[in-house]
Amino acid sequence: MMSPVARLLIAALIALATAACNEGKAAGPNNFMGDARRGAGLIKQYQCGGCHDIPGIAGAEGNVGPPLHRIGTRTYIAGYIQNSPDNMAEWIEDPQRALPGNAMPNMNIPQKDARDIAAFLYTLK
Repeated sequence: MMSPVARLLIAALIALATAACNEGKAAGPNNFMGDARRGAGLIKQYQCGGCHDIPGIAGAEGNVGPPLHRIGTRTYIAGYIQNSPDNMAEWIEDPQRALPGNAMPNMNIPQKDARDIAAFLYTLK
């Protein structure tokens, strides 16, 4: 029979392990102002698929930038920036401001469009 202290200790360890597993997951678009449907259309408009392979976007089979499969679950953007909806939108709006010297060009995407594109990208899980 296990003592109450041992049970409490096991429960605490399980809670810590669960928190550690969830820590690396990217935040979802909860409370994020962005229109994923509009974002899908904007991805076509800005021709993001010329550089990226993007699921759900016809013709988006680029091989210059990384494929964006499951981007909504990744921990980092460009290997350095914590992946969150706000950071993703900032990255799309001005990748050089977000991480100077990276290979992604500034496409002059307005903030609203960047937020809608980010909302779509967060559907890729």
